[in-house]
Amino acid sequence: MAAPVVAFVGLFLDMGLTQATVQKKAITSAEINSLFWINMAVSALLGAIMILIAPFVAQFYGEPQVAPLVALMSLQLLVAGLGAQHYALVTRRMAFGRLAMLDSVSAVLGLAAAIVWAYYERTYWALFVGGMTTMICSTLGCWISSRWRPGMPRWVSGTKEMVNFGAGITGFNFANYFSRNIDQILIGRQWGNQQLGLYDRANRLLLFPLQQVIYPLGKVMVPALSRMNNEPERYRKAYLRVAPLLLFVALPGVAVAIAMADLLIPLALGRQWEGAVMIFQALGFAGMLQPLNSPAGWLFISQGRTRDFMLWGMFGAVTMTMAVIIGLPYGAFGVALAYAILEYLRTPLLWIYVGRTGAVEAKHILRVASPFVVGAHVAVALLWFLQSHLPGGSVVTLIIATILSYMIVTVIASLFAAGRETLAEVRILASRMLIIRLGGTKT
Repeated sequence: MAAPVVAFVGLFLDMGLTQATVQKKAITSAEINSLFWINMAVSALLGAIMILIAPFVAQFYGEPQVAPLVALMSLQLLVAGLGAQHYALVTRRMAFGRLAMLDSVSAVLGLAAAIVWAYYERTYWALFVGGMTTMICSTLGCWISSRWRPGMPRWVSGTKEMVNFGAGITGFNFANYFSRNIDQILIGRQWGNQQLGLYDRANRLLLFPLQQVIYPLGKVMVPALSRMNNEPERYRKAYLRVAPLLLFVALPGVAVAIAMADLLIPLALGRQWEGAVMIFQALGFAGMLQPLNSPAGWLFISQGRTRDFMLWGMFGAVTMTMAVIIGLPYGAFGVALAYAILEYLRTPLLWIYVGRTGAVEAKHILRVASPFVVGAHVAVALLWFLQSHLPGGSVVTLIIATILSYMIVTVIASLFAAGRETLAEVRILASRMLIIRLGGTKT
């Protein structure tokens, strides 16, 4: 009950200022100091708002215990604000190994704290303590790793430009939050918990693996591309080298999930969720384009085009609302199908919009993406046809289907010049990884 409130308020916590720190080509300690105190002021303000609205949230739910939980969660906002700029500095230095270590250690310590608390008192406060411990450990780790300390609050020239940059990202995040939740809000209101549950489980099962690939890669690509902003040719080559690799990794898996959904859903969620199969398949076709479209944000942010980013987010929110309204009379499946159709209609518009400025144009994306997008759709069709002929139980069938999917996408991609270039890159990367695993050295 408290989590959605914190998630919504948290949209405004960062104000896009950490991305401003990462993206700016040259930044001074004084500018970082200004952003640090802005982050702290916003955190304090949002924390105060959380405390003020806590009784009303409890009244809305009809659950008095929500009020103290929401109020105390304001502390998480303060701790997050305290470490925001330090985290950005570590990211700016591209010390991703250190960040991964910090995230892992903080998560483990948070889990340990939750378990200890739950051992003595089995209440929801154990989850609060675990989350708070994770955040404190992460913030302390970033302070130690960044080696930067704030001074007295002071406004310096250049800060306004970075605040405007951050405002665009905040605007996009707000619009994107609306887009990501309007479907579930309206399904729950119109069709109730059962349809909403089926839609939610299908959506999570599809998006979680994709996010595990796209989000960490974005943390690397945004600072890397930002450093190349004044070198268009190098910038374009870097993006067009990574984007098709992401498609090759992700799309064959999405193709398997769509074609084998009737095996995957019961295996992953249990047979009680078989009603989610068709919903999952419809969402899967939208997922076919997620690894292509989500990285567009890397281009907007690294090029400093946060106003364009915000406007695209607003367009996405409006069109998503329209799609949900059109599909809603047909239940959760209707919404999922309308969302998938919308994603196919929006994709060319997105890349025309992105490509009107900057080094990466729509024609470049069409060239590198087509081999893998086409290959994944062919894989879905062939796996659908072959499903009844594959041997073994559910697990064996899914393994065989996954192998076949990658083979089909590889064959189709090899028919295109851009696809052959990416496959050659995959072979080089695979051979280097094999050398490292065997204890050799890179040349």
